[in-house]
Amino acid sequence: MARSDLLYTLYIVLAAGIVTILLRAFPFIAFGSGRRTPETVRYLGNVISPAAIAMLTVYCFFSHWQSSLTLYGIPELLAGGTAALLQYYKRNPLLSILAGTVIYMILVQNF
Repeated sequence: MARSDLLYTLYIVLAAGIVTILLRAFPFIAFGSGRRTPETVRYLGNVISPAAIAMLTVYCFFSHWQSSLTLYGIPELLAGGTAALLQYYKRNPLLSILAGTVIYMILVQNF
């Protein structure tokens, strides 16, 4: 690798690192000095996470069904249903995600 390529790569990594640190620090800088968080920001904090998960779920199910008819979406439905039921009964996101992933991988790899 040429010296200029190495310097260019280091500059890119440095810039990405600085931007990442600033983005992570922004909420503490903006709202950390004892000021009350605006209601709009609090509302968005409560709404965006479930909306993003719902959007990703719909995207994952339908994009796979459009690209492949293997097993007609049965592994996805079983894994998604398992994750949803575990989340409903146990209220443990890590358990739900891991169990859904394991079931999906077993079904896809073996059938």
